[in-house]
Amino acid sequence: MKKVAIQGYAGSFHHIAAQQYEGSAVEILPCDTFRAVARAVESGEVDYGVMAIENSIAGSILPNYNILQRCNVHIVGEIYLQIRQNLMVNRGVKLEDIREVESHQMALLQCAEYLDAHNWRLVESADTALSAAELQRSGSRTTAAVAGELAAELFDLDIIAADIHTNRNNYTRFLILERCDRAQFEPTAIRGVGNKASLYLKIPDTSGSLYDTLGALEGLDINMTKLQSYPIADQPFHYMFHVDMEFGALTALRTAVERMRAKGVEVHIYGVYNKNTDFEL
Repeated sequence: MKKVAIQGYAGSFHHIAAQQYEGSAVEILPCDTFRAVARAVESGEVDYGVMAIENSIAGSILPNYNILQRCNVHIVGEIYLQIRQNLMVNRGVKLEDIREVESHQMALLQCAEYLDAHNWRLVESADTALSAAELQRSGSRTTAAVAGELAAELFDLDIIAADIHTNRNNYTRFLILERCDRAQFEPTAIRGVGNKASLYLKIPDTSGSLYDTLGALEGLDINMTKLQSYPIADQPFHYMFHVDMEFGALTALRTAVERMRAKGVEVHIYGVYNKNTDFEL
């Protein structure tokens, strides 16, 4: 059984993503922070880690790009997970019994249309799955929680209203991280099997340099699916760029990296992996 580090608690959406990637038979190591997930991967305490990187509504989680840059981890896969929120209660509790609803702030916002239709007190918590666990522990007959289906299963709760989220096209992209040494970040050490790569670029601070850098992809079988700037901590108002690329063959990626390096661009490879083909709106 694989051991997996996740940010959050058992039953969280990170847990669901781990199961979607590996199967239901995984041992979960809950971590308070994303940095703790990376540390568990670096130390070899777990086989891999699961880390959210972006949401289709809220956008990119910028601090996690810094974790990719600074930690001895690399990307070996990705999962796109539809975020489905459910209202759950202890066994036998009815909708009319509910007086308050507890969940993570973001989950409550995602379900605002449904929740606003009821005169319930809303209580923010640190995690959706934690709310479900606390609900079971308390045995409350007047409190409900908002969380994913797995949390209801793990904590023996009844889903009294399913899919109460307002936006049905709310997806989070999760990265699967394994331990590596820093040498694997170098372009000459591009390795692995797949059709997608994540990398970061440090581009010379000159006029037109970004345009010139992206010109390195011209004529290659490469589709750039993401370009995200994020700050360089010790250089105020200077930025690096995270790039996701899909390609037909590794030779195209190698050529693109060689061309960019020839233009004075610092290139680090986060990982080569297979794109998630189950993602459909």
